[in-house]
Amino acid sequence: MTSEYQEHGAARRPVEDEVDVVAEETQKPAKGENKEKKGSFWKELPVLIVVALVLALIIKTFVVQAFYIPSESMENTLLKNDRVLVNKLVYHTRDIERGDVVVFSGVDSWDGEFQLEEPSNAVAGFFRWVGTAFGIVPGEKDYIKRVIGVGGDHVKCCDPKGRITVNGTAIDEKSYLYPGDVPSNEFFDITVPPGRLWVMGDHRSVSLDSRSHTGDPGGGSIPESQVIGRAFVIVWPFNRFGSIDIPETFAQPALQALGGPEPVVAGFGLAVPLVLARRRRLRKTR
Repeated sequence: MTSEYQEHGAARRPVEDEVDVVAEETQKPAKGENKEKKGSFWKELPVLIVVALVLALIIKTFVVQAFYIPSESMENTLLKNDRVLVNKLVYHTRDIERGDVVVFSGVDSWDGEFQLEEPSNAVAGFFRWVGTAFGIVPGEKDYIKRVIGVGGDHVKCCDPKGRITVNGTAIDEKSYLYPGDVPSNEFFDITVPPGRLWVMGDHRSVSLDSRSHTGDPGGGSIPESQVIGRAFVIVWPFNRFGSIDIPETFAQPALQALGGPEPVVAGFGLAVPLVLARRRRLRKTR
C-alpha cells in the first residue's frame, strides 16, 4: 500500500514536519539571546569606528582631503568658514595650471595668515589634529590661493589698463576678483623660477600672497613640491555647493602658447654649438 507520505514514488516529509520547520525559522529568540546580540553590537562598535577612521585617513592622505577656509583672502570665490575638497591625485596626472586654486603648505616659508593658539594639553592637541585632518578646523600652515604664473612665466603688474600680464598677455580677472578690488595695488615684475608658482588671493586688498613675500627666497613664489592638491568643489555650507573651475581667461591661446617655449629655446641653444663643433671636426679630418 502506498504511504500517505509518498507521492509518485518520492518520499515526502509529513506536513506537520514542514510546518515545524517554518515555525522554527520565525519564532522569536529568547530574551537572553537579544541581550547577547545587543552586547555584541556595542563590543563591535569601537572596532567599526577605528576602521572607519583609518579608512578616512587613508583617503585623506592619498586621494581627497577636506579643508576649512579661515580667512577672507579668497572671497568671493571662497568665503570664510567654507569647506572645500582638495584632489590630491590630480597633479600626478597633469601639471599645475594657471588659474588652479591650490592648497599648499607654508611650513618654513610663509607666516600664517590665521594664527591659532597652541593646544593647552595633549587631548586638545589630538582633537585639533583630528579636526584639521577632516577639515573641521583650519590648518595654521596651510594656504589656499590661485595660481597666476608657473615656472618660467614673466608675471608683471600692471599694464596701462591696470591688468596683470603673464608673458606679456593680459588676464581678465573680473570674473573672480572681489568686487571693488583692482588686480593689485602693488607693482611687481618677476620671472617665476622653474619648479615654483606665483600665487595670489582673489580678495587682493586683504590677501597676504606672493606679493607680500617678495623678500623671501624665490621672490614670493612657492615650490610646486609644497602643493597639497587642487581645490575642486565647495561642500559646505550646502547652499554654496558647487565646483571651483578655472576661469576662461587662462585658456587664451596666446597665454598657453607662451607657457612652454623655454625648453625649445634651450634645446636650440645646446644644439647649435654641438653642430658647429661637429663641423669643425669634420673639416680638420678632411
